[in-house]
Amino acid sequence: MAKITYITHDDRTFEVEAAAGATVMSTAVRNMVPGIEAECGGACACATCHVYVDEAWQDKVGKPSPMEEDMLDFAIDVRPGSRLSCQVKVTDDLDGLVVRIPEEQA
Repeated sequence: MAKITYITHDDRTFEVEAAAGATVMSTAVRNMVPGIEAECGGACACATCHVYVDEAWQDKVGKPSPMEEDMLDFAIDVRPGSRLSCQVKVTDDLDGLVVRIPEEQA
């Protein structure tokens, strides 16, 4: 299990346990973290699970795939560290991961 900290745009913090193999998105939805809409259910077909990966974690999380980069074009306020949380798989190495949720989802 890994702990993930989700920080909303208004600085509310949600620290949840995530099972290895789950995604950052499915973990947020399962734990009712606000701000991650996940309209496509994790199919990388929308940008409603957009998050900002904390700079300290960007190397461990890795870069988006070409398909994810294409979908990020539909996200609002893309920044360095932007990821679709449905594409970030939880591993034990991500214990302590911090992601921020933008104010708006596409």
